[in-house]
Parts: sequence; structure tokens; C-alpha cells
Amino acid sequence: MKTDFFFKVIALLFIFFFPHQVLYSSEIFSDEKTREHVREEPGPHAAVSLDRVVAVVNKEVITWSELYKMMEQEATDKVKALKEEERMNIFKDNEAFFLGKLVDLRLQIQEARRLGLGATPEEMTEAIENIKKKYSLTDNALRESLEKEGLAFEEYRKRLSEQITVSKLVSQQIRSKIVISDEEVKKYMEENKKSSGDSETLRLRQIFFKRPENDADKKAVEDRADLIIQKLKAGEDFSALATEYSEDPSGRLGGDLGFMKKTHLAKEFVDLLNTMKTGDFSIPFWSEKGLNIVKLEEKISAQSIDEIREDARSKLAEDRFSEIYKSWIKGLREKAYIEIRL
Repeated sequence: MKTDFFFKVIALLFIFFFPHQVLYSSEIFSDEKTREHVREEPGPHAAVSLDRVVAVVNKEVITWSELYKMMEQEATDKVKALKEEERMNIFKDNEAFFLGKLVDLRLQIQEARRLGLGATPEEMTEAIENIKKKYSLTDNALRESLEKEGLAFEEYRKRLSEQITVSKLVSQQIRSKIVISDEEVKKYMEENKKSSGDSETLRLRQIFFKRPENDADKKAVEDRADLIIQKLKAGEDFSALATEYSEDPSGRLGGDLGFMKKTHLAKEFVDLLNTMKTGDFSIPFWSEKGLNIVKLEEKISAQSIDEIREDARSKLAEDRFSEIYKSWIKGLREKAYIEIRL
């Protein structure tokens, strides 16, 4: 069993239960500092005295071990291979971001509990059976794969239960209230000049390097990308190089970004992809977040006008969800007692 199995399992669960939240959760925390809103004094927490408390959310605590476990499981193979001191330095630089994610998850679970929402045994069974079917796994094979990644099966079930619960909450509080009118769809299509000719679906792979904080360091990043291009021209496998070098989560999956609508891609991607044939890889190019090399794996024929219309409606719904979700999370934070102890 490949070591990236755990990440595929978790990714599939999130896509299954959080089709919108996956797209926007990192965006919510990238520009917003964790803040405190005092409502009441928390009670004693003697039960966790042996584990350092890094946050208090209402009367519940988040411990360092929870935060560390999350960072460890989100880490790329490249980070995991570092010496402990180097790895801990990287974790230290990112702990505020991941603690923000844990705080917001805890707030949502508390809100779901208040509203009487939770995962039923039938939903839990169905979700696990879907995973086993997807990867042709037996019960024992699933347990063994999770254990290799340091995750006990009961902990896995607990997280799955939380994901289903939060999905129900988000569906009730946000998704059910999103309505996109035909006029909005028509206006969006006119503004974006959507036609059957520009609505191809593409399957892409990517090798990505994060944008350095200082422009002076951009040359070093470009040199690394040029080295990758040389390896690709020499016949090395794009997927293997993505796994080894890419600095985004897709690297764990050989750089696979899955199927994407061309109309949902940034202009710099579309401009290059329009010049490429299936199987081609691009020259390195800068985007807002970093330096990219993409490979065009597959093209699917253009949509009908009805499909384009539904695609536009879906895009508008995703954008509306993002706006409402941010505001809703902000409201949960403002009503809560949050104490950060990093």
C-alpha cells in the first residue's frame, strides 16, 4: 500500500462531505489573524494538565498534541524526511494557521451540537464502505493503511463523524440558503463571454514552487524549475518529479489536480494551455502564489450551452458560499470565548 493512501482517503472524505469548504478553508485563514473575544471565564481543565493547552474555545480546550498531529499529517513527505529540528521549525512557522483551522472546526462542532446535529451510524457505515469500495480495500487493509500513517481506526472514525456533522451544519446554515437566479446566470455568462468553444474540461498535473517572500530569492526558485524542465526533457516522469519536488499538497498525488473547467482557471494558465497538446508540459511561469509547471494530461470536449449555463450557476454558488461562509465563521468567533496560548 502506497504511503500517500492516507491523504487520498482524507481528501476523498473531504470532497465527499465538503465540496465547497475544501475550496475555501485555507483562504479563510490566510489573511486573517486569530483573535480573542472574551465572553466568560473558562472553567478548570485538569483533565489535560499533562498536555499543554494551546487554545480554549468556549469551555473546551485544544492541546498541543492535537495541533502537532494535524500539522504532522498535513506535512509533505519532503517535510517528514527532514531532521526533527528542521521539521519543528517549519511546524512552528505554521502553527498559528493550523490552530486557526482547529479553532474554527471546534466552533462548528459546538454549533452543530447546540442544534442537535450529528452523524448517524448509517452515515458512518456508508462513508467507510464508500472508501473501501473506492480503493478495493478490506476492513483489515484499511486499518493497516491508517496505522501506517499513525492514525488509529477509532480516531479515524471520530474525525469522519466530525466531518459528517459539520457538513450537515454547513448545509443547513449556508448551502440551503443559496439561490442563484436565471438573471444572475445570464449576466455572468455575458460578462465572462462563456460559449461552447471555451468550456473544455482539462485534467492537469502541476509542479509548484511557493513564491519567495523576497524578490531577490526568485532567481533561485527559477533555477530549480529550470532543473525540472531539463529532467522532463530527458524523459523523467512528471508524476515522480511532482512527488519529489512540488511544494503543494497535490505533490503527494504526483501533482494530479484532477479535472478542471478551463473557464475556472486563471488567465496565465489558460493562455499557456491554449498552446499545448495533450501530453505536453509547460515552461515555468509565475502565478499569484508561485512558480508553476503544468502538464496537460487530458482534454474533454466542450460543453453544450445547457452545460455551460449550469457550470456558471455552480461557479456563482461557490462564490456566494465563500462569502457567506466567511461571514458565518466570523460570527461564530465573535460570539465565542477564544483564548490563544501559543
